[in-house]
Amino acid sequence: MMKYFHSWSGGKDSTAAIILDHIHGLPPSRIVFCEVMYDRKNGISGELPEHIDFVKNVAIPKFAEWGFTVDLITAETDYLENFFHVISKSRNGNNGKMRGFPLSGRCTIQRDCKLKPIGDYYKRLGQKPADFTQYVGVAIDEPERLERLRGTNKVSLLERYGYTEKMALELCKEYGLLSPIYQYTSRGAAGSARISVFPKWPI
Repeated sequence: MMKYFHSWSGGKDSTAAIILDHIHGLPPSRIVFCEVMYDRKNGISGELPEHIDFVKNVAIPKFAEWGFTVDLITAETDYLENFFHVISKSRNGNNGKMRGFPLSGRCTIQRDCKLKPIGDYYKRLGQKPADFTQYVGVAIDEPERLERLRGTNKVSLLERYGYTEKMALELCKEYGLLSPIYQYTSRGAAGSARISVFPKWPI
């Protein structure tokens, strides 16, 4: 039997997909949220404080009220470990150096702290891509992103029901499920995680 999962970031598009699932009474699905940690040892989230508060204290209770199960997962690594990781397999002569700040287009934080734990989550459940459908938040006015979904197990409910990014935002507002980060940013994702507290070392 096909199983359904929402890959949820707390952003407007993936949240709107869950709302649409609820509105249209689709087959039962689970919601997966991966919290990127800044410092696991001391329990410091890498998510913006107001965003993770929204996720845990506003959205998750509402989704539970609607009958969804929400699985909150984290990676076994964090931002600090990634930052201070000493390179040992470099092809560019960087062995012995710290990895440092993540690079645009080659973000090891996204890879190690978000994508890997999500992949591990499905493996623990014994799920192969052919066995489940992954709902993702991609709007109809994002044609390039939609095209990348073709031939995969990922489905956009925003595309199915004809929602643009603006419509998704308004839907979240209507249901009281718009993250406060949209007061000062147009997009919520791993890249929106806190950057105000960086590692400090003696100079």
